[in-house]
Amino acid sequence: MPRYTRPRKTWQYSNEFKAKAVQLSHLPDVKVKDVAEALDIHPFMLSRWGKEPGEAGLG
Repeated sequence: MPRYTRPRKTWQYSNEFKAKAVQLSHLPDVKVKDVAEALDIHPFMLSRWGKEPGEAGLG
């Protein structure tokens, strides 16, 4: 198993960015996959943000 000498980079997105991304993914005829690709994020993260309570999520 490989050993990593450097810690992994963790990206942190603002609540404003998350909320805008979720809003875009809820537009008619827009796929989560397409929004995620355009914003260079993983589709799972975008769908998870949509389920989070609070400012970022709508769920």
